[in-house]
Amino acid sequence: MQRPHTPPAGALTADAGTRTGASATFAELLKRVKAEGLLDLDPRYYVGKLALNTALLLIGFAAFFELGDSWWQLLTALWMGLCGGQSAFMWHDAGHKAMFRSKKAASAVGYIHANLVNGVSYGWWVNHHNRHHSNPNHLDMDPDIGRRTAIFDIKQYPSRKGTQKLVVRYQSVLFFVLLVLEGFKMLKTAVRSIVRGDTKRPVLETSLILLRTAVYLGLVFTVLSPALAVAFILVQHAALGVYFGMIFAPNHKGMQIRDGEEETLDWLERQVLTSRNIRPNRLVDFLYGGLNYQVEHHLFPAMPQKSLPRARELTMQYCAERGVPYHEVGFWASYREVASFLHEVSAPVRRGDVEEQIRRRAAEAA
Repeated sequence: MQRPHTPPAGALTADAGTRTGASATFAELLKRVKAEGLLDLDPRYYVGKLALNTALLLIGFAAFFELGDSWWQLLTALWMGLCGGQSAFMWHDAGHKAMFRSKKAASAVGYIHANLVNGVSYGWWVNHHNRHHSNPNHLDMDPDIGRRTAIFDIKQYPSRKGTQKLVVRYQSVLFFVLLVLEGFKMLKTAVRSIVRGDTKRPVLETSLILLRTAVYLGLVFTVLSPALAVAFILVQHAALGVYFGMIFAPNHKGMQIRDGEEETLDWLERQVLTSRNIRPNRLVDFLYGGLNYQVEHHLFPAMPQKSLPRARELTMQYCAERGVPYHEVGFWASYREVASFLHEVSAPVRRGDVEEQIRRRAAEAA
C-alpha cells in the first residue's frame, strides 16, 4: 500500500480535480527521449570522465608525497575522500551500462573504482542497487531502506535494539553525524558479502581489496608518523563517508513511502513520486555526478550523464502535462526536507506513543 502523501512544496502538480498521473505512460515519455537520442551511449564522453577522475587521484598522490610527514596531509586526506566519491560515479555508471557497450570494459571500470579505489564490493553493489531501482522507497523491498538504522516509518521501530533506539530518537541529527562511518561500513559490507558468497567473482574482489589495503596502509605508515597515519585514515574515510551520504541522502528520503506485497504504482509514477531532484548548476552537477537528476536517473538508469539535463526538461514538461507531481528543490532545501522528514517519523518515539501509532496505522490499513 502507499503511505498518505502530500507533494512537498515546490512539486509540479496538475490543476485541481485532475487525477494524478491518470493519462501518464512511461512509453510516451520514453518515445520522446529516444527521439532525441538521449539513451545513445558515447564512450568518448566517459573516456574524458575517467581521465578527469584519474587526474584528480594523481593530484592527491602528488600532494601526499610532496607534503611528507606534515599535518597538512589532513587536507590531502579530505581531497582523497572527495576523489573516492568521484570514483563512485564511475562504477555507478559502469554498473548501469551507461558507459560502454562492452560488458568486460564496464566491469573493469566497476571493479577498479569500487574494489581497488574505495574498498567496496562491486558485485554486491550491483545486485543491491538494481533491487533499489526496482522498488525505491518500498519498506520491504528497497534494500537501501533495510540496511539503515534510521527508520522511515514508525512500524520499523520495534526492530531496533539497544543504541539503535537512541539513534532513531534523534535521527534527524544523528543520521548526518553517523555518515562519517559510512566508508568503514561499506568496507565491512564488502568483506561480509564476499565471505557469504554473495558475489560472482570472490577471488577477484578479495584480491583487489587486499591490494588496496596493502598499498594504502603501506604508504600511509611509511610516509607518515604513526599518529598522523591514523589521523589521515580517519579523516579520509570520514570525508568519503560524508560525501557518500550527502550524495544519496536527498535522493529519496522524505518522498513517498510504499509498503505491502503488491506494487500499486506503474514504472513512471513509482520512480517520479519517490525521487527528489536537486536544482542543477555546474558545481552541483560535478559534486553529484549527475545524481542530482535523480528522477531522470531512475526513469532511465542506462542514460549517460551528459543526457540527463535534457531528459530533465522533457520529463518536467511531460509530468506537468499529465499531472504527475515532480519534485525539485535547491541544495540546502533538499537536506532540510530530509531532516524534517526524519524528525517527523521519529516523533512518536520522543512522545512515547509508538505502540499507539502502530495500532492506529494497522487499523487504518485494515
